[in-house]
Amino acid sequence: MTESDLSRRDFVKAGATGAAAAALNPQLLAVAKPGGMAERRLGRTGHNVRLFSLGGQATLEKDGTRDESVAIINRAIDLGVNYIDTAAAYGRGISQTYIGEVMATRRKEVYLASKTHDRTYDGSMRLLEESLRLLQTDHLDTWQIHRLGTDEELDRLLGPDGALKAVEQAKSEGTVRFAGVTGHTDPTVLMHAIERYPFDTILMALNAADPHYLPFATELLPLAVEKKMGIIGMKIPARGRLFQEGGLRTMREAMHWTLSHSVSTVIVGCDSVAQLEENVDIATAFTPLGQQELKRISALTESYARNAMWFKRGARG
Repeated sequence: MTESDLSRRDFVKAGATGAAAAALNPQLLAVAKPGGMAERRLGRTGHNVRLFSLGGQATLEKDGTRDESVAIINRAIDLGVNYIDTAAAYGRGISQTYIGEVMATRRKEVYLASKTHDRTYDGSMRLLEESLRLLQTDHLDTWQIHRLGTDEELDRLLGPDGALKAVEQAKSEGTVRFAGVTGHTDPTVLMHAIERYPFDTILMALNAADPHYLPFATELLPLAVEKKMGIIGMKIPARGRLFQEGGLRTMREAMHWTLSHSVSTVIVGCDSVAQLEENVDIATAFTPLGQQELKRISALTESYARNAMWFKRGARG
């Protein structure tokens, strides 16, 4: 069977990663930026997003870290980061508050995404109002369903008083441009979600331990590519659990592994300006890894893969 005989999803499922996937998927053909990070298209949003994006956790969701958080956000934008992701649940509004202080003067420089963890129309609309106030903006570029984990939740979201009704209302009012879904528990649930609703973006867990248990890259990732979604990778270092003695040791290998897949960008929460600068340097130096190198890096995590993916269904069992 030749490559042309394979569907996009079947080709990826057959084991095409690294250079082969780069040849298949235009999203991996990044546009170079002289002296800075390359960019990729964020699916059908039309936004060209840099390879590294800033997540709203770590320091940014902790009380009492206002000065360091604002410094991280400003430095990220100065270095070319043009996508910032946060959520109503991060620090119970702390993350949005810190980001909002910067958005008050730099909103036009970034694509801004937040999330609702409520599954109802009324609850989600209240969270959106609060998000806009704290973020000091009149609109979100993407509003995401946060942490979708079960089909029962999905049914509720799609119901007559579900959160997706709030998404549709917000889009009609212009306070939200695009709809997204996020999850790290079960790839099958996310597949059901993007088959049942036309989400524009998906934020999924995708790190070097992924192939060893309940993989997101096998079917969910190619399905999202097939649907021309903006694809954001998360859990890159798995809050440090991906790095162990005798296993994977460097953020460079971890980030490059994920960026060698069909993602538009990766988001990482940072503890300090220095850590942010290191991550931007790693993304700036990125070139796609070949299939053998991807397998080698992933193999380093095999002995502790479930610990590194504690967030997946059954991983702690």
